[in-house]
Amino acid sequence: MTDLSSKVAQYGLPFVFLNVLGEQLGLPIPAFPTLLVAGALVGLGLHSGPELLAAAVLACLIADTAWYGLGRRYGHRVLSLLCRVSLSPVSCVRHTESLFERWGARSLVAAKFVPGFSTVAPPVAGATRLPAPAFLIYDGLGALIWAGLGIGLGMIFHDAIDRVITYLESLGGWALVIVGAALGVFMFVKWRERKKFYNEQRLARIGVQELNGLINDGQAPVVVDVRSPAARRGDPRRIPGALLLDATELERKVPELPSDREIILYCT
Repeated sequence: MTDLSSKVAQYGLPFVFLNVLGEQLGLPIPAFPTLLVAGALVGLGLHSGPELLAAAVLACLIADTAWYGLGRRYGHRVLSLLCRVSLSPVSCVRHTESLFERWGARSLVAAKFVPGFSTVAPPVAGATRLPAPAFLIYDGLGALIWAGLGIGLGMIFHDAIDRVITYLESLGGWALVIVGAALGVFMFVKWRERKKFYNEQRLARIGVQELNGLINDGQAPVVVDVRSPAARRGDPRRIPGALLLDATELERKVPELPSDREIILYCT
């Protein structure tokens, strides 16, 4: 029995519960491999499938309900915090809101299968004032499908999973080096993209006082609110006189804007 298998077999429900809870709270500790190993142990008769499934779903609901409550109380300020630490800040809120706009509460069912969407979806649901019963139903269903799939695949392929993990452990320290190097390259690329994004943003940024000065000087800048409909509902305040324009229409609409004045965009 491998080291990870041993831990799941020894600690069982608490190990699965804490691993899933940590991932859903936003920690970089993937839980799906643990669910696969747990499922493999169920296939070997070493654990109860329903108990492991219940522990995983409960962990998801606890973490997601906490994020939902924060989103409901603090609105898009929670999203700003999440995306400030995200490796893909350029698309963090926008993609989440567009999915939520398109599918509504149903998007929660698939949220855990979309990278980056799992942690951000619950606070978006709270910020958009999705009723709590609907949130719990759809989020619980999504957690049940996600955890059930992981445990189910582990049960079906328990022999293959055990062989793969045994092979990785046979590599000793090299397995950690390979996995760590791949993770490091991925994070480096994302960090470079993040740095480039913020550098471009700083070069093209204008402050509140500067914008107010342009308006008071009679330069009449064109101010465009490119927030999503969900963001506008969550925070209806906007700069007086700002044009409403969806970001997806920006490229098509820019030629229609005045070319002899400053154009100022603002989003979430």
